Amino acid sequence: MVTDEYLASCELIDWKTPAVLHQANLLAADLVDPVDIARQCFLFVRDQIQHSWDARLEPVTCSASEVLQQGHGFCYAKSHLLAALLRANAIPAALCYQRLTITDQPPFCLHGLNAAYFDSTGWYRMDARGNKPGVNAQFSPPQEQLAFAIIHPQEADLVRNWSEPMPEVIAAMRAAGNSQQLAENLPDVEVLPF
Repeated sequence: MVTDEYLASCELIDWKTPAVLHQANLLAADLVDPVDIARQCFLFVRDQIQHSWDARLEPVTCSASEVLQQGHGFCYAKSHLLAALLRANAIPAALCYQRLTITDQPPFCLHGLNAAYFDSTGWYRMDARGNKPGVNAQFSPPQEQLAFAIIHPQEADLVRNWSEPMPEVIAAMRAAGNSQQLAENLPDVEVLPF
């Protein structure tokens, strides 16, 4: 069962702000099918909003409205915008996380992505991080094609669908004075063995 928390507007998934709501309406245009609307939202965030680290852009953005205004964000911030655009279109949206290595070996960090709930598929994960050589995330429900695969034994898909950003993520973003500082202090959580 999907609860209303996955449709809520909050401090960082601030879909009720005029600019975010306007962009959500533009992306939905005359579409009716939630999957088609979600595809448009996904493509917009993946392709039109730059990844801050890839493009070396400042400042560190966090809320959906900041990301939309500045046109860039780290994966976490881009996931906040995608969640906001989906929720503004009445599509339940969650924040998801993976624990990944930086260069196929420790250290580890969290990576932010999304899940949307569709009647036809249930929860479907998507990753609007932004494609580049070696990264090819796509939206093709019910098939997942995320930006990164789990390859190291200590990497993991965190199985929870979060209605609001993880506190560790927000703390790291707010502590960073610039993109370099965030890149050097990416958030991480320990994954306990089963």
